[in-house]
Amino acid sequence: MKTIELFKAAWQSLHANPKRSFLTMIGIIIGIAAVITIMALGNGVKQKMIESFKTTEGGEQTTTINFLSDDPQKVGFTQQDILAIEQNFSGQVKNAKLEQKDSEITATAEFGNSAAQAVSLGLMKDPIKDLKLVAGKELTKTAIATGKNEALVAKEVARSQYGSLERALGTPVFINNTSYTIVGIYEKNMNVEGPALNDVIVPKALYLTTVDTTTGSNSLKLTITKGKSASTVSKKVVKYLKKNGSAKNNGQYEYFDAGAILQSISNVFDMLTYFISAIAGISLFIAGIGVMNMMYISVSERTQEIGIRLAIGATPRNIMNQFLLEAIMLTVGGGLLGFLCGWGLASLISTFLPYGIKAAVTLSSFLLAFGVSTAVGIIFGILPAKQAANKNLIDILR
Repeated sequence: MKTIELFKAAWQSLHANPKRSFLTMIGIIIGIAAVITIMALGNGVKQKMIESFKTTEGGEQTTTINFLSDDPQKVGFTQQDILAIEQNFSGQVKNAKLEQKDSEITATAEFGNSAAQAVSLGLMKDPIKDLKLVAGKELTKTAIATGKNEALVAKEVARSQYGSLERALGTPVFINNTSYTIVGIYEKNMNVEGPALNDVIVPKALYLTTVDTTTGSNSLKLTITKGKSASTVSKKVVKYLKKNGSAKNNGQYEYFDAGAILQSISNVFDMLTYFISAIAGISLFIAGIGVMNMMYISVSERTQEIGIRLAIGATPRNIMNQFLLEAIMLTVGGGLLGFLCGWGLASLISTFLPYGIKAAVTLSSFLLAFGVSTAVGIIFGILPAKQAANKNLIDILR
C-alpha cells in the first residue's frame, strides 16, 4: 500500500466521524495550549530581561544612574564624580560619562517677565497621538524634526502664569536661556505615559542642543566591565554617591533595577512552567487514554473492512500502519490546534503585562508541541493498531 494511499485512507476514516474525532482531540488541544502559553510568556520575559541591559559593540553592559534634584539649578554629576567613580571602581566600571536625560527632566523656566521657576519638561520627538489640545495648535512633525522654537504648555501652568489660555498663546518662555514661543495649550493626561504628563513640552532635537553635558548633568551612564554584574555594580556606585557625591545634599541618586524585577518575574514563570507542564502531562495522559479507547472502538466497528482488505491482499503490517497513522494524525492535529490556541492566548495575555513584555513563540516550542503530540499518538495508538493487524481472516469470514 502506497504511503499516499495510506494517508488518504486514514483521513477518510477520521473524517467519517468528525465530531468523535474532534472530541477525542480536545484533551490534546488543552494540554499543548497550556504549555505553549506559559512557555511563550516565559520566553517574552527572558527577552525583555536581555533588552533591559543595553550593551556596547564590545558586549559590555551599560546602565544609567539618575539624579533627582531638589534644586533645578544644581546638577547631580560632575567631572569630579566621574573621576572618583573611575578610581574607586576601576575593576568594575570600564567607563563613566555624563548624559542628558530625555525623560523626567526638571528645568528652570521663565514665563514672560515672571521669575524663574522649576517645571517638569517633556521632550517631543514625534507628534503625540493622544494629546488633548484645549487651545492653539500642536507642534507639527516638521517643526519637531527641525527643532523650531515652539512649545506646548499645560493648561494649569498657562492659567497660573497668564490668567487665561488665550493670553498664553504667542508669548515666550525661556528654558536653558533658549526662547520658545507657546503655540498650544494641552490638558495633562495621567493615563498616558510620555511628555503629556509634564508642565511644558518642547522639541527634543532643539532642547538637547541647548544642554551642556561637559561640566555637569543629572544622568550618568556606566559601562560595566565584562563578567561583572551590572545590577550589583550600579547599586554599589549609587551607595557610594549617596555618601560622597558632589550633590549628595541636593537630591537623590537613583538606579532603577529593571533587570532584578524582570528576573523575579522570570523565576515565577519558570515555576509556573513546571507546574503547568505537570498538569498538562496529566491532561495528555488522559487524552491518550481517550485516543486509545476511540481506536479500539474503531477497530471493533471496522472488522469487516479489515477482513476485506486482508482478502484482497493487504498484509497485517499494512493494517497496523493504517490504524497507527490514524492515531498519530488525530494527536498531531490536536497538537497543532493546541499550539495555535496557546500562541493566541499568550499574545492576548501579554497585552495586560507590565514593562512591554510580549509573548515569544520559538521554533523549539513548535517542535515540542509536534513531538509530544506525535509521541502520544504512537504510544496510545500502537496497541489498537496491533489488535487490528492480528485479526484472523477466517474468523472474520465466519
